[in-house]
Amino acid sequence: MNFNEATDRIRTITAGKELWLPSGVFALIVILLSFVQLKVENPMLLLERFVPGGGWAELIIVGIYGAVVAYHMQDTRKVAEWRKYTWLLFSLIFFAQLGLGLLGNERFLMTGKLHLPVPMMILAGPVYRGHISVMTVLFISTVVLSGPAWCSHLCYFGAMDSMAAGNRTRKRKRTPATGSRQKYAAGPMKGKWAIKPTVILLVVAVAIILRWLEIPLHITTLLAAGFGILGLALILLVSRRQSRMFHCIVYCPIGTIVNLTRSVNPFRMYIDHGLCTDCMACTRICKYDALNVGDVKARMPGTGCTLCGDCLGECHSGAIRYGFLKLSPAAARNLYLLITISLHASTLALARI
Repeated sequence: MNFNEATDRIRTITAGKELWLPSGVFALIVILLSFVQLKVENPMLLLERFVPGGGWAELIIVGIYGAVVAYHMQDTRKVAEWRKYTWLLFSLIFFAQLGLGLLGNERFLMTGKLHLPVPMMILAGPVYRGHISVMTVLFISTVVLSGPAWCSHLCYFGAMDSMAAGNRTRKRKRTPATGSRQKYAAGPMKGKWAIKPTVILLVVAVAIILRWLEIPLHITTLLAAGFGILGLALILLVSRRQSRMFHCIVYCPIGTIVNLTRSVNPFRMYIDHGLCTDCMACTRICKYDALNVGDVKARMPGTGCTLCGDCLGECHSGAIRYGFLKLSPAAARNLYLLITISLHASTLALARI
């Protein structure tokens, strides 16, 4: 292959993709993790705990990983596939390190002490202990920086819920005229806004009562573990059956907090009035119950939207768009990818408990 052929090949591969985005993701990850490597006394990067100086190699590897993900996720048709596998990787690494830590190798635990890996503890833990934790700080930071992306890129339980839900339910209905079966999307989940606030209030109330009564830590840990086990049961039994992420949509109090605080971040997703054809294709891909017929008619995804972007590949008219202050839709989406993928990859490097 001569120089001109190689140049043409590169142009073909990179058509429609901005090379600055993966470069920016790589640089941001390296900067963030370099700060951790230099400033945190207890080694946070895993390789540093096994090999002196290994943290520098790890942050380069993680930076390359983030750059590759950013490069491919620019293609709206590949977002759902890449997000599924990168999110699954995030969850597998988290739980693998948890398992190794439980087997006695404390180097796989962030603080050397075991903390229960249930998302609910991000809220209940500080209420019970009277002070915030590393996970709480991380959670608040991600909500401020990338809005509801926590629920579509950073939650280890969410990755399992997404895998269990698979593709959203596509029921078939026989039409009287032709006798053929036509696809239509399942309707909105009923009663979720009666359950969601109830769960979050119960979690806070129980944590306060346990603290007030000075219930021993081992008992509170068992109660929190029971909450997590029930969540796993809902993932396996309800999310699989409904093809929607019931755990994340209804049961998880952290998901409810994300829904209620999404306005603190300027990122938005909207449906362009002039481009949408009401084909309803997007309603068959959203597993967060944020794109039902009523949402499309209102030209705005529901409050459950996590800005995951899976729907972009299903929208043939390009009507679903990202917004950020006065930026163009393309610039807003690139900024969202830059921040969110950098947070995902950086947290992946620190995904221990």
